[in-house]
Amino acid sequence: MATPIARGCPRVWKLSCHPFKKYYLNRSNFHISVIYNNGLLASLYKRGVLKDCFPEGAGQVQLPLLLQSGSQTVYCGFDPTADSLHAGNLLAIIGLLHFRNAGHNVVALIGGATAQIGDPSGKTTEREPLSSDVVKHNESGIRESLHRLFANHELYFCSDPKKLGTTSIMNNAKWYKGWNVVTFLSDIGRHFRMGTMLSRHSVQSRLKSAEGMSFTEFSYQLFQAYDFYHLNQLCNCKIQLGGTDQLGNLMTGHEFIQKKTNADVYGLTIPLLTTSMGDKLGKSAGNAVWLNRDRTSPFELYQYFLRQPDNSVERYLRLFTFLPLAEVDKVMEVHLQEPGKRTAQKRLAAEVTKLVHGKDGLESAKRCTNALYHSNLQALEQMSDVELQELFREAPFMELLLEPGTTVLDACRHIQAIPDGPRGYRMVQDGGVWINHQRTESPQQVLTPGHHILANGLTLIRVGKKNYYILKWLNL
Repeated sequence: MATPIARGCPRVWKLSCHPFKKYYLNRSNFHISVIYNNGLLASLYKRGVLKDCFPEGAGQVQLPLLLQSGSQTVYCGFDPTADSLHAGNLLAIIGLLHFRNAGHNVVALIGGATAQIGDPSGKTTEREPLSSDVVKHNESGIRESLHRLFANHELYFCSDPKKLGTTSIMNNAKWYKGWNVVTFLSDIGRHFRMGTMLSRHSVQSRLKSAEGMSFTEFSYQLFQAYDFYHLNQLCNCKIQLGGTDQLGNLMTGHEFIQKKTNADVYGLTIPLLTTSMGDKLGKSAGNAVWLNRDRTSPFELYQYFLRQPDNSVERYLRLFTFLPLAEVDKVMEVHLQEPGKRTAQKRLAAEVTKLVHGKDGLESAKRCTNALYHSNLQALEQMSDVELQELFREAPFMELLLEPGTTVLDACRHIQAIPDGPRGYRMVQDGGVWINHQRTESPQQVLTPGHHILANGLTLIRVGKKNYYILKWLNL
């Protein structure tokens, strides 16, 4: 049944009921007619993309009716506290894309101003302050992530682009630029009540901690509330998406807009992505999977989702792909017949990698997978310099001129892969060196194109089990 998940504030209802039934609350005469069994919201709840709705009851009647009445504007914020979004943000973006696919307009709001305040939601300690130069650098990376994801969705996952809603990427630094602190507190701050702000879970948990909470962090909910109000005035935005740890901020925005304009607005929360150990997946947790290639390569992203355990893969297919639920069921049916083939994980990894990095990124991920795990020489030959460096991130990359008569021993010594003297010679002789996935035991063998040197002018040397070196021959 529906149960309240917040106390000391207007009730928020967790919709965990069957979408075809009606439920009545024993504790009051309040009646909830369950969310419509068809339509966008019902679909997103079934997929698990949406978790909670605020205010109470809106997800059953008001919000579905609003979405059916015409195109609406939905927004979600992303603070540029790093120069790339991560997998923890991906579900929020997918939420926006589902709304866009249904013809609604979406706004991705980059928090150029709020990143310098620091959101305390879900954090146990205060963020390190960011300089304006760092924030501007990060904004560029976040904007690139968002543009790429919106473009890939339209290109690969949309059957009729004409039916898509619009996309906008904004920066809240634009509207805070002209404010001063006295005017902001005088015009905006007077609408907020300390008791309500102090009751928020994000505030309470920090106040009880040893470090406590700074006024800067405490004020964050004012800024997020004003962002919602500003977008409501600017583009009639009535819906905000956020992680479940953002619920208090969503409530604050709703209450502020109600006081200022008496307009009906809504908050929808998205479940937080956690690891198999139950930890929040995000850069703060130190285990981030990034969405920009210079941070996490297409191969690494592909492998992350390929390695998901069987008890997570069906949920992730529902959350992170646009596959119809009936197709997800079919994928799982095939997977369960032969789990060892990891059919479901391969489909999940392919769909996510294509969304994040496009078809070229997916092909790159597959090439790297074949080259590394299947010792596929053809895949190795087709790899670019960038792919090799991504695949072997810790491997030294060196450029050398190929001189006539260069031997295996010469190449290994040039790149300092083996010790000088007899010890290095013996390492090669004893089979401790591999060139392009082939063991070599002849130190004096002359390097030959097509065998030691691939068609792309590269040589991959491995010494022992994990020490890789990449050679780029310049004069071929």
